[in-house]
Amino acid sequence: MVYKVDDLGLQARLGFRSSTPRWALAHKFPAELAWTELLGIDIQVGRTGALSPVARLKPVTVGGVVVSNATLHNEDYIAGRDSRGQPIRDGKDIRIGDWVQVYRAGDVIPKVADVDLSYRKDGAEHYVFPDKCPECGSEAHREEGDSVRRCTGGLICPAQAVERLKHLVSRNAFDIEGLGAKQVEMFFNDSHLPVKTPADIFTLAARDAANPLQKLRNRDGFGEVSAAKLFAAIEARRTIPLDRLIFALGIRHVGEVAAGLLARHYSTWEAFESAVTAATPGSDAWMELTSINGVGDVMAQSLVDAFQNKAERAAIDALVAHLTVLPVQSRAPVDSPVAGKIVVFTGTLEKMTRAEAKARAEALGAKVAGSVSAKTDLVVAGPGAGSKAKDAERLGVTIIDEDAWLRLIG
Repeated sequence: MVYKVDDLGLQARLGFRSSTPRWALAHKFPAELAWTELLGIDIQVGRTGALSPVARLKPVTVGGVVVSNATLHNEDYIAGRDSRGQPIRDGKDIRIGDWVQVYRAGDVIPKVADVDLSYRKDGAEHYVFPDKCPECGSEAHREEGDSVRRCTGGLICPAQAVERLKHLVSRNAFDIEGLGAKQVEMFFNDSHLPVKTPADIFTLAARDAANPLQKLRNRDGFGEVSAAKLFAAIEARRTIPLDRLIFALGIRHVGEVAAGLLARHYSTWEAFESAVTAATPGSDAWMELTSINGVGDVMAQSLVDAFQNKAERAAIDALVAHLTVLPVQSRAPVDSPVAGKIVVFTGTLEKMTRAEAKARAEALGAKVAGSVSAKTDLVVAGPGAGSKAKDAERLGVTIIDEDAWLRLIG
């Protein structure tokens, strides 16, 4: 069942998250449960280096589907504790050979819910989570406050490299027809037409033409027509919108929504690249980056790390050299008193939510920032305004209250 707010005005006020509305929620039946044996635990390495444990199960039918694999989340989940160190499943850890309860979260994703200790075999040992990447042997570190252990190998890690390529060609990134996950793996392991970096995708046709004995059309799964279609699809993606390119780079913490925010703020690849390259904590470029509504210190640091890492920067520059990056089309000019101004909201707003105020300001052509700088034009301060109001006073930025803001925007 889906419950919805049936007033269109209230729906507009509640708005949307990045992928779901705030005015609707789903109510599902309890998930079906099943018991089976845990045969093993494998570690998969993701695009950002995350080491993800996967349960290999004795096949069992759950909700009409045969399940043989299930996610185990992270090392804390296996050990029987949550991210705060508190016990889950009454503190029972998960060991190979255990009898485990399985369900499909949302009727989709298989997960392990519980362990039956009465079936635990004598001598079953605690699972020791690896501190080295199983793919490249690099150290796997876990940052303070993070629940995930990550490989530090970066682009030298084959698992990370191939997952980044899969992300790059995915539907919401470059969306290259005919180049899916299986094809990416095939090209990555190909000794004659290897694709190891994003730029290699756009040199594939030229290398194929120069290699008559090992042409793509001679490979399993490809013929004259399918090879020509793939090269044409790659050629068509040499022109790409800025937001898609930023998302396609696969930088940690930068998803589709964040890529859109960054693209709208900087408008062109050149402006985005130079700003992120120059951004160091405390610099003007850093202040501008973190002032973008929706961009915080963590995301900003991920961007800076990617663009200031020599290997990653070389891969990005090599890719962009093959592309024409379309700038963000500027919105039609808005005739309002705040059009083109940078506005910061602080304190508690009493007549609308902060999200409503930001959405209204953006609709009137203003840019909403998360922090006060010398470029800020206006600060709207409600009760409880703190450091942002003090920064505005120090910088001589105009400060108004909520009522004055409402009168200003009509």
